[in-house]
Amino acid sequence: MNINKRFHNIFSILFIFIFFFIGISKSNGYDDEQFGPTINQLEIASDKGMGEVEDDAWEMVGKKGTQFVINDQPFYVNGFNTYWLMVFAADNSTRGKVTEVFQQASSVGLTVCRTWAFNDGQWRALQKSPGDYDEDVFKALDFVVSEARKYKIRLILSLANNWNAYGGKAQYVKWGQAAGLNLTSDDDFFSHPTLRAYYKAHVKTVLNRVNTFTNITYKDDPTVFAWELMNEPRCTSDPTGDKLQSWIQEMAVHIKSMDAKHLVEIGSEGFYGPSAPDRAQFNPNSYATQVGTDFIRHHQTLGIDFASVHIYPDSWISQTISDTHIQFTKSWMDAHIEDAEKYLGIPVIFAEFGVSTKDSGYNSSFRDALISTVYKTLLNSTKKGGGGAGSLLWQLFPDGTDYMDDGYAIVLSKSPSTSNIVSLHSTRLAIFNSRCSMRCKWGCKKRNALETFLYNDEL
Repeated sequence: MNINKRFHNIFSILFIFIFFFIGISKSNGYDDEQFGPTINQLEIASDKGMGEVEDDAWEMVGKKGTQFVINDQPFYVNGFNTYWLMVFAADNSTRGKVTEVFQQASSVGLTVCRTWAFNDGQWRALQKSPGDYDEDVFKALDFVVSEARKYKIRLILSLANNWNAYGGKAQYVKWGQAAGLNLTSDDDFFSHPTLRAYYKAHVKTVLNRVNTFTNITYKDDPTVFAWELMNEPRCTSDPTGDKLQSWIQEMAVHIKSMDAKHLVEIGSEGFYGPSAPDRAQFNPNSYATQVGTDFIRHHQTLGIDFASVHIYPDSWISQTISDTHIQFTKSWMDAHIEDAEKYLGIPVIFAEFGVSTKDSGYNSSFRDALISTVYKTLLNSTKKGGGGAGSLLWQLFPDGTDYMDDGYAIVLSKSPSTSNIVSLHSTRLAIFNSRCSMRCKWGCKKRNALETFLYNDEL
C-alpha cells in the first residue's frame, strides 16, 4: 500500500467512526428502525475508501486456523442463498432478476452467495446426461459468476443435490440404471464406482470451465469462495456414516487434485453421528443420528477446509413457532462453534438458516428474532477472533419472484425491519474486517464508542 492510500484509508476510518458515534445514540436494538450507519452510509462516509481496499483484495479466500482470510487478513461473512440463479440466467426474460438480487444483496453489505452449479437431467438441465452439457445453460452459469464479481459478491457453488430437485442423486441413479447397472437405492450414488465417476466428471467439467464472459477458468477465479460437494448429503441406508465418509474422502481429494487454491466444504446440515455420541444431545431429534451423517468425523477429512451447518428448527422440531426454536438455534450454534475451535481447527459457516411464513404462529417479529439470534451468536465468536466465521440467509429473493417462494424467501424491499438487521450485521462485520486490515489487535479491552457498537449484546 502506498503512503497516500494509507493516509486516505486512515482518514476514511475516522469518518466511519464519527458516523458510528452518531448512530449508536439512535440504536436501541435490532427491532429499532434507526440502526445508525448502513453499508451505503459507510461507503459515503469513507468516500469509497473501503471499496478501494476491496478492489485491491479481490484475491482468493483462504483460511488460517479458524478464520477465513483474504490477503492474510480475517474475512467474516454475511451472506445469502439464492439457488435458482443459473436457471433464471438461462432465460432472457428472467436474467435481469440475477442482476437485481446481487444489487439488492450488495446494498445491505452481503458478500457471499450460495447457489447451484448443477441441474441434472431436469427442465433446463445443465447436464442433460452424463458428460453431455447444454452450452446455453453453462453460459447462464458464466453470467451468474460474472455478475457476482461485478457486485463484489463471492460464490459458494454446490455441485450436486441430495434431494430430487434439480435432479439430485436420484438422477445419477436413473442414469446408471439406464446404462444397465444393478442399482436398488438412491444411496448407491455414494458407493457405486460408475456413479462416482459420473460425479467426478461433472466436477472436472465445472472446475475447468472457461467463463465466456470473463475468460477466467472457474478454478482460477477468486469470485468462487468455495466448492460444495453436495447440498445436504444424507445416506440413510448406512447410519454408521461409513459410506458417506468414503465418498467425502474421495471427492475432496479429487477436487483438490485439480484445484488446490479454492476452499472445499461438504454441504452438511451438521447432525452428530456415531463418532461423537456425547454431542448427539445437541441434535434436534433422535432421527438426526440415523441419517448416515457424522459432523465431527466428516469434517476431519483431508481436503475439507471449513464446516457447514444448517439451522431449521421449524422443520426439525416443530412447525409451530415457539421460543424453543430460538433456544435450539443458540445451543446448536454454540455447539458447532465449539467443535470448530476445539476439535476441528477450522472455520464454521451456518450456510442455511431461516423460518417459513407457512409455519403456524409465524410473524415477521419472530423471523427478526431468529435472524438476530444467529447474528448475535456469531458476534460473540467474532469479537474473540473465533471459529464462527459467518452465515448465509435462506433465502434472498428480488421483487417479482414470489411464485418461487418456498415460504422462506426474504424480499428486502418488503421487509424493512429484516433489511435493517441484515445491514447492521454487515456493517459490523465490515468494520471487524477493516479494523484487522489496519493491524488492530483482537481482544483489545478498550471500550470506546466503536467498541460499544461492535460488541454490545443489547444491540
